[in-house]
Amino acid sequence: MDILAQQLINGLILGSIYALIALGYTMVYGILGLINFAHGEIVMIGAMVCITCLNLLLGHAGDSSPLLLVFASVLMAIPVCAALGYSIERVAYRPLRKAPRLAPLITAIGVSIVLQNMAMIIWGRQYVPFPAIFENAPHQVFGASITSLQISIIVLATVMMGALWLLVQKTKLGRAMRATAQSPQVASLMGVNVNQVIAMTFILGSCLGAVAGIMVAANYGQAHAYMGFLLGLKAFCAAVLGGIGNIAGAVIGGILLGIIESVGAGYLGDLTNNFLGSQYQDIFAFLVLILVLVFRPSGLMGEKMAERP
Repeated sequence: MDILAQQLINGLILGSIYALIALGYTMVYGILGLINFAHGEIVMIGAMVCITCLNLLLGHAGDSSPLLLVFASVLMAIPVCAALGYSIERVAYRPLRKAPRLAPLITAIGVSIVLQNMAMIIWGRQYVPFPAIFENAPHQVFGASITSLQISIIVLATVMMGALWLLVQKTKLGRAMRATAQSPQVASLMGVNVNQVIAMTFILGSCLGAVAGIMVAANYGQAHAYMGFLLGLKAFCAAVLGGIGNIAGAVIGGILLGIIESVGAGYLGDLTNNFLGSQYQDIFAFLVLILVLVFRPSGLMGEKMAERP
């Protein structure tokens, strides 16, 4: 039971991060019908920018509160990723809205490769360590260990997902996003600025991705230029599992995927004396993707919809 409790907590932490990233995929797909494969690189850049800013602040204001320094670094990283997300939509995707669907897909992969190489030019190929400024004393919960940082990750991710739901359901921008997702042409006739709504969707997804990247770097103590590729693929699997285009589905899919991955790797490692667990952890996400596409292509909360013109 101790192993199960530990893996469930690990899965909840991982799933919270996957859910934040998956929200970026699902919002863009819900409105544009586009898979933004460059989203994982925005996650990576958020982590890299935060680490860079945090190191600069430690060099000039090292006697300040660590929590304040991290908060300031996050506030610097989020606008960078928001501007990057807006630029990608404006330059790479907007000119291709009426093009065949294969064109923006190839463009998204190209943008992803460009961002990876830009990150390697700026930060290098090596792992970039996250400054060790947090006290990672573990707390015991039902026989499992969890640190204060990991508790903060779960709480912050929950708050952000709740805030996004409120924004989509209760605000004017949220109504415009839902209207654009149903029919951009009709929404435009009703006075909705479709270009502005799409740009805001990319910005919101990029902000969530930036925070998720920072969470990953803080939790694992490092970041690197290729971290966004696998994170992005797993978050895409989470979005498909929950029902891509469905916000609640992305959250549920992310948490479920994190739990499946952690529990599966934990018990596989236990059965093989830790010989196979961590090495084969990544296969669970893609096994889930295959099973979902075979048995329920619309996802757990997705609905079959007619092809939009």
